[in-house]
Amino acid sequence: MTMGMSRRAALAASAGATAALVAGGTAAAAPAKEDDLAKLPPAEKIRRVYARQKAKAGGTWYSHVTRVNAAGAMENVIEDDADHVVNGYSVQKLAVATAVMDKIDRGQLTLGQKLDLQADIILGGTGIYFLHTVWGDDITVANFLTAMLLVSDNTAVRMCGRVVPALEINDILAAKGFVHTRVEPVANPNRFFLGTTTPHEITNLLTRLANGTLLSAGSCAFLLSILRWINGYHDGIRRGMSSEERSRVATKYGADFNTLGAARHEAGVMFGADGSPALVYGFFAEGLGDLDNYGATHPAVEAHAVLGRTMFDTIQSTTSAAARTKTVMPKFQPNNGG
Repeated sequence: MTMGMSRRAALAASAGATAALVAGGTAAAAPAKEDDLAKLPPAEKIRRVYARQKAKAGGTWYSHVTRVNAAGAMENVIEDDADHVVNGYSVQKLAVATAVMDKIDRGQLTLGQKLDLQADIILGGTGIYFLHTVWGDDITVANFLTAMLLVSDNTAVRMCGRVVPALEINDILAAKGFVHTRVEPVANPNRFFLGTTTPHEITNLLTRLANGTLLSAGSCAFLLSILRWINGYHDGIRRGMSSEERSRVATKYGADFNTLGAARHEAGVMFGADGSPALVYGFFAEGLGDLDNYGATHPAVEAHAVLGRTMFDTIQSTTSAAARTKTVMPKFQPNNGG
């Protein structure tokens, strides 16, 4: 984990800036009582719950939420210092995966290409590869992309760097119009720190992924199928959901700490009843307490869970005839072997 404060985070801290919640040009409303929330329009309900959960969790939040309107277009629900440049931590794995798939779309790489899983590339923290205790097997690009997005495997990031070096990742992201979403190169050209993004840029990436314009249709579908699968991260946004509901949410979590305190992030897409993208969210929070708690009881993660249930309930039955793409995940079926 990175213990140092980034230059941008240091500047933000020294300036003593406080995030302002803005939606449609209005400031955050005072938290509503629980029984009042049911009477509110969906967007206002989300704003009220966000304001309450942000205050309860503490820290400094940078957030962006959009929700589909009656015309099928995404409209802002929350813009809370959404252009702030923040260390994205493992949420940045979305950008890394985008760069790898872009190279596949251009015919310079394939999902079936194999690389050896070398012992000296193994990195601890989140993931599965470091648990193997023995290494050397050949794995496909599809294998390590799945590990990186489904269980946030850190070794998989290094595997990505072997096929798309750090500078090339940044060039691909720049070509796609991202200004602040970058990995941080190091001396080894095939390795990097995960770098920075903004809530606006990560929700833009996710919106384009969900409507099939970020990459080829097949590449977008591949990444979304991993992010939506029910074996993924459940402590935050998807905690209070059924398996069917979880399959309608593509999400990526990121957690770390720096000299400001703990950081807990989550970003993703919720899909309507017809498989159309219905809501996109990006929650980034730093300067939090409970530094060593990476579980479901961290205050910011508990806030994500409340927000997840609230947001999903507003799009539970949503459909959109104007949606560019519609995708429905196959129903989960348990398997007892054989």
